[in-house]
Amino acid sequence: MLELGAELELRDLDNQPLSEEELNELVGTRDYKQFLNPRNKLYLKRKMAERTPARADAIRLMSKNRNLIKRPVVVRGKHIVLGLDEAAYRKLLNP
Repeated sequence: MLELGAELELRDLDNQPLSEEELNELVGTRDYKQFLNPRNKLYLKRKMAERTPARADAIRLMSKNRNLIKRPVVVRGKHIVLGLDEAAYRKLLNP
């Protein structure tokens, strides 16, 4: 995003993890499953691809296990891009 000329407000989730309330707000009406990181050890261990947890459980798990959140999370207004997706970043910057 920086290479595209965007100014970013960064949040270090290691030092400032997202609370359940913040995650609920961030996810909003979107499909919460998109926020789960399929490469995460907990995701793989619990076979979440086959047995996806309920929304409340997923939010709770993501709040306690920051690496379970697919990152980066880029927010601009009401739009969100999850993961490394340069094409989506460009679209976000030039709607």
